[in-house]
Amino acid sequence: MTRGTRRRRGREGAAAAPPKRKTDYRHLKNPFPQMAVFSEDRIYAIHEAALDVLERLGVKVLLPEARAQFKAGGATVDETEEMVFLGREMIEAALATAPKSIPVKAGHPDRDLTLELGNLIFQPGAGAPHATDLVRGRRPGTIQDYRELTILTQVFDVLHMVPPLIEPQDAPTHLRHYTTMEAQLTLTDKLPFVFSRGSPQVAQSFEMLRDFRGLSDADFHAAPHCYTIINTNSPRTLDIPMAQGLIDFARAGQVSIVTPFTLMGAMAPITVAGAMTLSHAEALAAITLTQLVKPGAPVCYGTFTSNVDMKSGAPAFGTPEHVKASLAAGQLARLVGLPWRCASGSAANINDAQAANETQFGIWGCLLAGATVVIHSAGWLEGGLTVSYEKLITDLEVLQMVAEMCAETQAGEAEIGLDALAEVQPGGHFFAAGQTMERYQTEFYEPLVADWSNFGTWTERGEIDANHRATGIWQEKLARFTPPPMDPDRVAALNEYIRIQSAAGGAPPES
Repeated sequence: MTRGTRRRRGREGAAAAPPKRKTDYRHLKNPFPQMAVFSEDRIYAIHEAALDVLERLGVKVLLPEARAQFKAGGATVDETEEMVFLGREMIEAALATAPKSIPVKAGHPDRDLTLELGNLIFQPGAGAPHATDLVRGRRPGTIQDYRELTILTQVFDVLHMVPPLIEPQDAPTHLRHYTTMEAQLTLTDKLPFVFSRGSPQVAQSFEMLRDFRGLSDADFHAAPHCYTIINTNSPRTLDIPMAQGLIDFARAGQVSIVTPFTLMGAMAPITVAGAMTLSHAEALAAITLTQLVKPGAPVCYGTFTSNVDMKSGAPAFGTPEHVKASLAAGQLARLVGLPWRCASGSAANINDAQAANETQFGIWGCLLAGATVVIHSAGWLEGGLTVSYEKLITDLEVLQMVAEMCAETQAGEAEIGLDALAEVQPGGHFFAAGQTMERYQTEFYEPLVADWSNFGTWTERGEIDANHRATGIWQEKLARFTPPPMDPDRVAALNEYIRIQSAAGGAPPES
């Protein structure tokens, strides 16, 4: 065989390569009809009850600056008890200025997002102190784990925002924000997360992000370039770091996602309606603080409400009550008109059928509730104590299938296919029909983890189950990963900033 022949065959082989199926998982719209768990009058009653809670019972606010903001806005403040009482007119004014649509800027324009009702944005599991996989076992989260999970978030388009994946516990708390920001900025071009752990850490994180993106102060403050998650301390408490985070992010024009974590029967009333009344009240109080600091500050409504196992007190997720609470939260979010965050999750200890059922059931609750941002949608185990590499991959199968359902399904003349129907006679088959031959390589979703082979073929291939197939997938993705294009001068400047700030003592988190 001559060299020319080899070249010609190589070119012919390249030309004959099978076409790739086109997918767009980056910008999803929720196509599902939104369900209601309560009638409209009962949702309004819950909203009114939450306003009554804020006006009569109040919220304990531990940060003096936050209490001062509330007082300046017209709230009644009891400094001795650190209690704040908010009138209805304050809440209404805050809801009037809070934006209904929030465009956010990521590291690449095609990763930009708009937080608004109707859009659908997925995040993987977040905030776990441990990581686990079938190769290395369960362990305290490390810097390596954080970086690897950030990479896996980057390579799958159906994940849209980088959450606080795990806590890298081998990074000291006064330096940890350097570790997490460096990974997010250099390994991904998606929207980054900034921990609200005191003004010094937040300010330094903003500086790193601003300079790495090549922004001026004015540019950075003109549009959101990052987000944080604010958890209230239920019942009815806003602690110092969270209140400070609301203030810092509002002043900087960055996104706060307010998320009361209310567990029915533990930190909230045992009923769905009672828990949602508390969650709604806490969310409204936090949203109001952002608008007192800066009217128009970008803020999302949110909830994370489920129940506990009343035999042990342990949190439970993916339960019918969890889904009902999500549906109620969706009704309340639509009542106030704000983009909002909901969550899936699992209390299972390993990536098994329980874990899959709970996470998928929780996701459907978010979808049918019309959530804008769905967190803990992949990888979350043990009620948030662990992120599993294998579960991240197996859950991504579900998210990609949901994304497929978000795409428009065509029904034109070519899709109806009268020619194909005429071509195949009664009792025949469509395997060789012209329409099939044109489309067989691109028409159907290609599974990420699922194995559609028959039992004999599966056996011959080693009887590998989905969990172990997932191991091979995450290992391959990490091995083949190439970071998105980065300006080497900015990477060097970021590393130098981190070196100087670390040598100066970093920034201890505030409690």
